[in-house]
Formats: sequence, C-alpha cells, structure tokens
Amino acid sequence: MLQVRGLRSGYGGSSVLQGVDLDLADGEVLGLLGRNGVGKTTLMNTLMGLVPPAAGTVSVAGRVLTGRRPDVIARAGVALVPQGRRVWAPLTVTEHLDLATRRGRGRGPWTVERVLELLPRLAERRRHLAGRLSGGEQQMLAVARALLTNPRLVLMDEPSDGLAPALVDTVAEVIGGMRAEGVTLVVVEQDLHLAFAVADEIAVMDKGRIVHRSPTREFRSDSTVAHALLGVT
Repeated sequence: MLQVRGLRSGYGGSSVLQGVDLDLADGEVLGLLGRNGVGKTTLMNTLMGLVPPAAGTVSVAGRVLTGRRPDVIARAGVALVPQGRRVWAPLTVTEHLDLATRRGRGRGPWTVERVLELLPRLAERRRHLAGRLSGGEQQMLAVARALLTNPRLVLMDEPSDGLAPALVDTVAEVIGGMRAEGVTLVVVEQDLHLAFAVADEIAVMDKGRIVHRSPTREFRSDSTVAHALLGVT
C-alpha cells in the first residue's frame, strides 16, 4: 500500500527527514515510535503533501505521489488525522461530516451512518459546535472526517495526545474497527500501551530515519530494545 524510498524533507532549509525508507502492506497497522523531535510529524506531513520533499519517492498503491498537492494525495486515498485534532470550532459535528463527505473520493464503504455506528458518541453530539466538544470527542470527529473521504491509507499523528486513559482505550477500539474494515494505518504514538494494542508491527525513528522495525510481539518481549531506542523500560 505504501512505499517510501530515501525521503528527505524539512523546514526553511533545515533538514529533518534524512532518508526515510518504509513499506506498508495493504491492511497493515504500523505503530511509529520515537523520542520528541526525531521527525515523526514531519514524516506524516510530508506523506500528506503538507511539507514538500527535498528528495526521495512516495508511492501509494503503486501510484507515485511524490511532491503532489495535499488535495491530489487525498483523492488518491490518503487521509491525515493530525496531532491536536484541528477541527473547525465554529462548525457543528454535522457540518464537519457533510464537508468531509463532499471532499471524499465518491462512493465507498464509509458513509455518515457507518461512521456514526463506529463512533456513537458523535451521533449524540451531531448538533454541537466542534469547539464545545471534549478532547476525546474532537479526536473522534477528526477520525470521522478522515474516514468519510473513504481512504485506503490513514495517517494518525498522536491520537492519544491529551486524552484521559479511558479515552485512549476508546481510541484503540476505534482503530481496531478501522483495521477490521481493511483500512491501512500508520499510527504515530508516544503511548506505548496504545501502540502495542493496535499495531501489527512497530517502527522506531531516530534522527530523521527509521532505525528499527519488528513485529509488535517481538518488540514488546525485548525490553532492552525499547530502552535503547526510546529510553523506557
């Protein structure tokens, strides 16, 4: 589904990604870990076309998308759930869902009705302004907005950020529901509990590169790897 080769990018002449190589199979969930400042968010934004690449290639389902505009990448089946939610505070939940449907790729498995079945809390809040929602509800709205574009690949950047532990478990359930529907995901996380709960494999970034990748079970069983790469035990 996703193939990245030698990807380099950054901001204002400063290089952040130093040659990222990454492959992701159709339907796979990858947990992407790493200390703060190693390039995880830059990678997500570069894959989505929000940061232009300086070098390298990005292909989704065999289509080369390197350097394309975000709207072109979205129409190719890629959706981003950004860090910090970034919902539009003055719009209602229903207005968010309507806009996402219009911007989608057309007919697909994800309709408003199916999304609200997956995220029943949003159904109860359909007439509420996004700015009045709790952090967890805003996160669910960001997920709903992404799903309604009927993506093949979803990039999730720190979905647990700022959420209470009970809501983190809800996020894990939602990701599990997406995975059951065949959605391919890259989940950037600091919360190891969430990453281990949802990911088939774990990748670790350091200094702008992928420096480790292994099946989640293998990564969990070797505490020395996690300590060496992440500074945790």
